[in-house]
Amino acid sequence: MRLILGTAAAVVLTLSTVSSATSADQSAAAAGLSWKRVDLPHSHQSLRGLDAVNAKVAWVAGDEGGVWRTTDGGKTWKDVRPDAEKALAFRDVEADSGDVAQVLSIGPRGQSRIYKTIDGGKSWDLTFKNAEATAFYDCLAMFPDGVHGLAMSDPVDGKFRVITTDDAGDTWKKVDPSGMPKAKDGEFGFAASGTCVVTAGVKDAWIASGGTAARVFHSTDYGQTWKVAPTTIPPNADGGGVFSLAMRTSTTGIAVGGNFLEEDNGKRMTARTSDGGATWSRGGNVGGYRSGAAWVPFSKTAIAVGPNGTDVTTDGGKTWTAIGTTGFHSVQCVGTVSTTCWASGTDGRVGKLVGLPKG
Repeated sequence: MRLILGTAAAVVLTLSTVSSATSADQSAAAAGLSWKRVDLPHSHQSLRGLDAVNAKVAWVAGDEGGVWRTTDGGKTWKDVRPDAEKALAFRDVEADSGDVAQVLSIGPRGQSRIYKTIDGGKSWDLTFKNAEATAFYDCLAMFPDGVHGLAMSDPVDGKFRVITTDDAGDTWKKVDPSGMPKAKDGEFGFAASGTCVVTAGVKDAWIASGGTAARVFHSTDYGQTWKVAPTTIPPNADGGGVFSLAMRTSTTGIAVGGNFLEEDNGKRMTARTSDGGATWSRGGNVGGYRSGAAWVPFSKTAIAVGPNGTDVTTDGGKTWTAIGTTGFHSVQCVGTVSTTCWASGTDGRVGKLVGLPKG
């Protein structure tokens, strides 16, 4: 049975100091965190779609057809939604700039779509509309070159469906399913934060699964062929598994998840890889089910978010420290010397994490 997640929340977080390695260091780092709000005005939509370009430019997308953009760090937001014949459930955003972005909507049949804008949302092109009766698209990701990309659907005829682009999202085509391992009965993806598909390096991509299996699929050729490996996160047919992936490099990454029906259970809900996803080892416990994760660039620090709060690691996922109880579902971190992490969730709440040191 296909499970569709509900609402989410967005917030702003400031980290004054980040240490490394020990639990004491993690607690000290977490003590410096504080949340700042940059909410959408007059909106109560759930925002699971999120992508940040830099400290000033970010895009969010909602469950009731809304797409918003800020170019001033969240001080103001502009509603730039596509003109669709019905309100679509947007769950993923991929943005190149304040002008160029793509959004993915979820749902059966023609509700699964991809739109693209090159003028900041003044106009949108419908670049993909699903026509398969059993397909249900969950996530979209572009490769670092900004030209290649892929989107994934829950299994069709026993295998996860992948479509790819090699022209920056102008057109999409199905990948030959012969290169995809078989899915297990009852295995599917979660459209929870736009991070059930991620990319890193040049041609590497990963897909997260849940349901009856909690696995990670890995491709090294722009999504044409795949291998699959189990994780240490427990599967659950009712709504558990791997919800989000974050890859720091083509070899180093983390997976987070849980069961969205058990929001406070964070035991065994993270995993780590150092070989590109060929194997996964157990990470530290977190404060509950986690739907989104992101690395702070050029560091061993990562943020994991969920409906009952946030956790931070400064040792690559070995240990985690809980910070706050505000629930949110998506998180993205961008920048080099100065890093900003944005988060998004329920009731039009949006925020960013500023002041993170490099390293």
